[in-house]
Amino acid sequence: MTCSSPRSKGHSRPFDSLEQALDRYSLAAGAAGLSVLALACPAGAEVVFTRAHVQITPDHTHILDLNHDGIADFGLHDASVGVVVIPLQAGGALLQGGGCNPSPGAAALKAGAAIGNAQLFQASATCMASLSLDGSNSVGAWPGAVNRFLGFKFEISGQTHFGWARLSVSRSPYTATLTGYAYETVPDRTIIAGKITAAKNIAGELEGAESVLSVPAPPDHQAADRQPATVGLLALGSSGLALWRREESANATH
Repeated sequence: MTCSSPRSKGHSRPFDSLEQALDRYSLAAGAAGLSVLALACPAGAEVVFTRAHVQITPDHTHILDLNHDGIADFGLHDASVGVVVIPLQAGGALLQGGGCNPSPGAAALKAGAAIGNAQLFQASATCMASLSLDGSNSVGAWPGAVNRFLGFKFEISGQTHFGWARLSVSRSPYTATLTGYAYETVPDRTIIAGKITAAKNIAGELEGAESVLSVPAPPDHQAADRQPATVGLLALGSSGLALWRREESANATH
């Protein structure tokens, strides 16, 4: 089995307001020399797992590069009124789950859930957690979730691959904590949430986990990825606009 080659940078980015964060990410990845690419395709590897511990607090966006090729795959955007996950490349999509009203939400998968062609994905900005329209309670599958998984579909050299990221999300005001992510190197092969080898899961803390390839977490780009929440949310279409309106309403109340 051979690994897929790194993707061409010719894909367009669908959310131009994240341009600054993406540019800074690209510069940081280039400065690091992308040495991880030398490790990302060992002979016989199937699942590539990356350890992480990143807190994403209100007014922050974290760029997620699942296969460490220097191309941003997804953005995790946190605002005081909600958390949104954003596909940043053509072919990127999120496994659907509990609704955030009015838009579909991202699934908060338990370990062992399948992520593959048989599941339903959404190829647009997808809500993880949000305040209800009246601000009285939280909606979506993620508020209060501990060690649950996002399901990803994305492309490498025009071929579909699946992956996951493990996060915990507090209740409002929301803070998302990313504690690891992985992708399947074989195109169109289903990946299992939390599975990092044929025999091992992420059971308990990531510090005790092993994988076919355990890639060190890339340099912390969180500081470089910061931008005002209003700008980021307005770029997300109807999902982001709804969150922005709730944030504006909350600010006006205070």
